[in-house]
Amino acid sequence: MTIKHIPIITALVLALTLGVATATAARVTTTSPKMGEKNVVQTAIAAGTFKTLASLLQTAGLAGTLEGKGPFTVFAPTDAAFAKVPKATLASLAKNKVKLRAVLLYHVVKGKVTAAQAMKLHSAQTLEGKPVSIRVSGGKVIVGGATVVKANVLASNGVIHVINKLLIP
Repeated sequence: MTIKHIPIITALVLALTLGVATATAARVTTTSPKMGEKNVVQTAIAAGTFKTLASLLQTAGLAGTLEGKGPFTVFAPTDAAFAKVPKATLASLAKNKVKLRAVLLYHVVKGKVTAAQAMKLHSAQTLEGKPVSIRVSGGKVIVGGATVVKANVLASNGVIHVINKLLIP
């Protein structure tokens, strides 16, 4: 091999390497969904751990509202959190749309409140009309007696903070 061929081979290797890297980057960006692409309701449903919440939002006629422009901050109780609530209480709420709406709206704050912002607050005004208390204990955010177990789940119209307990106004 002569010295004249080395720059050509180097250029070919470089071009091939760049081509593979570009193709790999393109494949990664087109197959992985962007965070915050779905609204808060769609994000909760996609998570798979909010079936009870999603069902009650439908029953209360609030799913459409929370699919709207927002922004909203939702303190979302998991199915495990709902399992802690007595069945009679859940059945009563499901039958009384006014009370159900009040309980669900107590989990929603207007605006996008991140965990970092929530840690600086003492309370937040809910869409139900009453404020919910917020405090920090042991480095964890406590909202109305419920612990935030996963924070800052981004959605296109707000943010979800996963909580371990149903909030009752």
